[in-house]
Amino acid sequence: MKQNIGRGEFSQFPNLSQTSCQEDDVSTYVQHLNALYSDFESRFEDILTVVVTPWIINPYEELTELSTNEEFKVQFKNGNQHFWLQNNIPVTYPVLWNIARKFLI
Repeated sequence: MKQNIGRGEFSQFPNLSQTSCQEDDVSTYVQHLNALYSDFESRFEDILTVVVTPWIINPYEELTELSTNEEFKVQFKNGNQHFWLQNNIPVTYPVLWNIARKFLI
């Protein structure tokens, strides 16, 4: 937005595009946007540096992978408790394991 306003392109602000703006006004708007940007950067610095793990973005990824695995489907038919208590399940599907573990206990 700051760059567009600086160039005199007000398409993001329909009401502003209908008026005539003087160069001094435009530079004031750009300064305000710069100040706002700096304020947001300092206030939300901790949020901007957070590393989001993939399972938070797509929580159903493990479930989709598990449900399409033909080998696991056969093993699951032998009993769900036996399936979830396999040694490789907590390592391969940690998110699902944490949920299933609560029900097994």
